This record gives sequence, C-alpha cells and structure tokens, in this order.
Amino acid sequence: MFRALCIALCLPQVALACLQLSGPVQQGALVWAQVAPGNKVFLGDEELSVAGDGTVVFGFGRDAKSEQVLRVEGPDSCWQSLSVSPREYRLQRIEGVPQKTVTPGEEHLARIRREQALVTKSRASSAEFPYFSAGFIWPSQGPISGVYGSQRIYNGTPGRPHYGVDVAAPTGTPVVAPAAGVVVLAEGDLFYSGGTVIIDHGMQVFSSFLHMSAVNAVVGQAVRPGDKIGEIGATGRATGAHLDWRMKWRKHWVDPQLLVPPMP
Repeated sequence: MFRALCIALCLPQVALACLQLSGPVQQGALVWAQVAPGNKVFLGDEELSVAGDGTVVFGFGRDAKSEQVLRVEGPDSCWQSLSVSPREYRLQRIEGVPQKTVTPGEEHLARIRREQALVTKSRASSAEFPYFSAGFIWPSQGPISGVYGSQRIYNGTPGRPHYGVDVAAPTGTPVVAPAAGVVVLAEGDLFYSGGTVIIDHGMQVFSSFLHMSAVNAVVGQAVRPGDKIGEIGATGRATGAHLDWRMKWRKHWVDPQLLVPPMP
C-alpha cells in the first residue's frame, strides 16, 4: 500500500499513457516507443537507452513481474503503470539426445566455458542505432516445433526453459537475417548450439541462430532483412534438423514469435 501511495505522490505529474508502445505488454515481449530529445526513460529503477531519433526499447523476460512502472523524466515528464500479462508454458520431453551434451564430462567443460565466454563477449557492446525498429521477418519457414518459455526434459533430466522458437525444416534450408543489423558472432561448431550466428540489431537487442549446418555470415558483416546467413541443420545439442531462433535484450530473453506475422 505504501509503495502504491509513494508512486502516486513521488513521481512527476500524473499517470498517463505517456508513451505509445509498439507491442503487447506481456511476458516475453520486446517493446519500443518514441520520446522527444532531452528526456530520460526508466523501467522501474533501470534507465533505458534512448537513440538519437528518440527510440526507446525494453523487454520483459519469461517470468517478468506483473506490475511495472515506466517513467519519463525531462521536458515531457510523466509515468504510467504497466500490467504485464502472464503466460502459460508447456513441458516438452525429448529423448535420444547424446548423453554427453545433457551431462557433459570433465573433458568438455573447458570447451563449454570457453565458448560461453565467446558468446558473452559478442554481446558486450551494441550499436546505438535501432535497426530493429523497421520490424522483423521469419528467418526461415517450416512447422514450428518448439516455442518460447517451454521447459524441456532431456532424457528424463529437466533442463533450462527454452528461450527461442524452433522452425523445423530439412538440412540445407536457407536461414536469412530477420532484420537489419551487424553480425557479432559466426561459429561453425559450438558444443551446445553447433553452427551459430548472432546479430546485433542495435540498442542491446540481439538475435541468435542455432544448430545450423552451414554458417555463411562473417563477424562485422552488415546485414539487411532477407540476407542469407546460414543453413538449417542438426548440429550441437539437437535431435533433428531445425532452426532455434532466440532474441535477447540486455539480460532478458524475449519471444521472437511475438515480433513476426503468423508462419506462412
């Protein structure tokens, strides 16, 4: 009760829809909006980046809290309360995964740590330009075989929740950039994710493309929507040919499927 009273009294002006948001406010959503120059924007206590054209972006993770406060400070000071819609997630049981990738032995741990550091480093910085604001297309087409937020049980062992959307298609099916950006990682054989590409879409929004049989992109390459970056495969921890497309904003995994039209 005290917190609600403090929000009502301490924040500037009154609670209004001070930003027009681009997408649904729900768990797993990536949302962006525009503000005038000279304003700062906060989600809770976290200050958000504001691009030169006034674009602001933020995301809600899989288990984001239901109540959030968005605050603008500056010439257009205002705030609004956001009700983040919850989602239900399903369990998936997957058998036949090589046991070494479920419970890797000591001989693989050094490699795994080295690759995790490589992936983390690739996201250490990001372009300030909001390439993502032009929208997204599907990077490949086929049946959706896995969804964001589901939890997988590998050979009877619960794993981490799945943070991407899986598109099943034959090995060799082209994978294209879903939006403009710059390639920050291009590796042909990572332990868990096999052939992997990561694209920086700007303002700490990144797409990852996993399990590819071929990687055609190179680090530093600028890509546009539809540019080929690889081919679908079953490399790394995978039991069949598919593309695992993931998206991350800062530390939060968001759902790519919320950003594209229904699969053709």
